[in-house]
Amino acid sequence: MPFGQFVRSGAPTNLPVVNGRMLVAVDGREYRNAGMTLRELGNLMLALGARDAINLDGGGSTTLVYADPDSAGRLRIANHPSDKNGERTVGDALAIVHGCDRSRHLRKAVRARGYSVRTEKAYVAWIVKYVRFCGGRHPRDCGPDEVQAFATSLVSERRVAPATQHQAVSAVLFLYRSVLHDPVPWAEGIVWAKRTRRLPTVLSRAEVARVVSALDGQEQLMVRLLYGAGLRLLELLRLRVKDVDFDNGSLLIRCGKGAKDRVTVLPESVRAPLEAHLAVVRRLHERDVERGGGYVDLPHALGAKLLGAPRDWPWQWVFPARRQYRDRGTGQVRRHHLHESVLQRAVTLAARQSGVAKRVTCHGFRHSFATHLLADGYDIRTIQELLGHSDVSTTMIYTHVLNKGGRGVRSPADRLDW
Repeated sequence: MPFGQFVRSGAPTNLPVVNGRMLVAVDGREYRNAGMTLRELGNLMLALGARDAINLDGGGSTTLVYADPDSAGRLRIANHPSDKNGERTVGDALAIVHGCDRSRHLRKAVRARGYSVRTEKAYVAWIVKYVRFCGGRHPRDCGPDEVQAFATSLVSERRVAPATQHQAVSAVLFLYRSVLHDPVPWAEGIVWAKRTRRLPTVLSRAEVARVVSALDGQEQLMVRLLYGAGLRLLELLRLRVKDVDFDNGSLLIRCGKGAKDRVTVLPESVRAPLEAHLAVVRRLHERDVERGGGYVDLPHALGAKLLGAPRDWPWQWVFPARRQYRDRGTGQVRRHHLHESVLQRAVTLAARQSGVAKRVTCHGFRHSFATHLLADGYDIRTIQELLGHSDVSTTMIYTHVLNKGGRGVRSPADRLDW
């Protein structure tokens, strides 16, 4: 991570080298209060796999930060003992921690197991919260009492959902087991909040039509695909041109939830507008190529195996972002896919304008897709495959909102002459 993100104005330009490491003197008062003390920051970095935090002798109230010159990501924290035992707060503390990716044993352990990037970010964020909950102590100095107190506080004080509590405690246990190599035999005794199964919000066909009619252009096409193919939001955004099969009327979903591939239906009603949209995207791509860009990120190591693929039309995103960026590693000018917040905001606004009195989300169209297929008489196994569920019991939850609600029971109130 660049030293410029730590050093404020007045820092020395000629950085001394001590024992082969670069040494930077930073005035502690130049940092804004971020709610984390220097001691907490040092312990936090230890928890994430950094080397020992050390106190160095020095003068005044100077804070010392040093790192290997060839790998600024491997940071250690040092402060003068007279500086109130490290009670001075340090600004951008969390930014420092999150910026030091490559040397973090935690991130390496997560990636080695093939977990998604979102899982990695969530685990790191929860471990940051856990260390701060423990007062900055190293996790090795904590145990079942602290983990249980952390789990309880999430539910009782922060009032998070049981699923959120499970994710947080799972992250902490992952730290102990996979990073600190502690078998945690006490994990069996942790008291968890009881998980409740909530029914999804499903829109009627008329409500879907009202929301879709309140959209236009690219956003309307995207919502029609969400509903018509039963896609998750990120599955839609990560569609590449080669994944759209017009001849067979299908969409190939790569690396969906659980890193699984599947095939789902391409709605016939979307074919023409999607072809027109891809024609516009192709012209944009050709213009990018003429200007020296036109690259996209490829999964795994395909960029090294297929040298021309990052610029080829089949690998381009179906819904590219409006802006380009320059990749730091390769120097290529690329386009990422559209950010999920673009469609999320559009759906929220459309739901408000259409007057639908339900909580409308992008994922709600997937729920509606499954429920309406059940209402049309399609068997549960077919719907399970289209949705990509591993267990049919997950798909069975949609049976609650068939046209004959309440299991087809007629209320006795309807037999009375009110």
